[in-house]
Amino acid sequence: MDFDDLKDMYNARQLVDGVETYRTVSQLLQDAKERHKQDFLREKPDGDHEQSWRAFKGKNFERLIQHIITESIEALGMKVINGNKLERSRNLSLELGRVKRNLAIDYGAFGLHLPDVDIVVYNPKDSQIIAVISSKVTLRERIAQTGYWKLKLLESKTTEHIKVYFITPDEDGTLTDTYLPKKGRAIVEIDLDGTYVLTEADLDESAKVKLFEHFIEDFKHLIEGN
Repeated sequence: MDFDDLKDMYNARQLVDGVETYRTVSQLLQDAKERHKQDFLREKPDGDHEQSWRAFKGKNFERLIQHIITESIEALGMKVINGNKLERSRNLSLELGRVKRNLAIDYGAFGLHLPDVDIVVYNPKDSQIIAVISSKVTLRERIAQTGYWKLKLLESKTTEHIKVYFITPDEDGTLTDTYLPKKGRAIVEIDLDGTYVLTEADLDESAKVKLFEHFIEDFKHLIEGN
């Protein structure tokens, strides 16, 4: 079981469910877990599958979101790149070198450092960053950190325009449970520019928290407004 298998599973569902496929991502991951377990136990009968699955799920959910949104974003004339590629690659192209520089946060004597984000969207005409996206299965995995990076980006004229988004299936119910709003809901409402949820559950939507189906349309309005 690898990312290509997960991508194929999503694409197969999309043929049936169309634009509503995003709602069943959690079920897709559950189905993928069973296939992953079979492959894992064949190779390591006494291994810890849960630990292996958590690592696989986290990394490949991020890649799945990038797969889902890339075509639509590129149709708007923008480009999408994985944040890890900017962080780890030493031999970047001139274009990506500029992207990296335009995203870096200045820590003074401690140097320039990139925010921890999963996806970066930029304009290839001038390498200016349009938005960064964190994509996690639950909010508790990185929501406070994402809020921190938004505040750091606001500190500089170079990066203050960058939008910070969060995309999640919200498997711990932080956003879909509206009784006594949780800390995660407060952070996304106050500190981030938008959070988009892939869920079949009822969601109390707001200007900042919406179902994933609104992401591309909102992004289109953002591009048109620039």
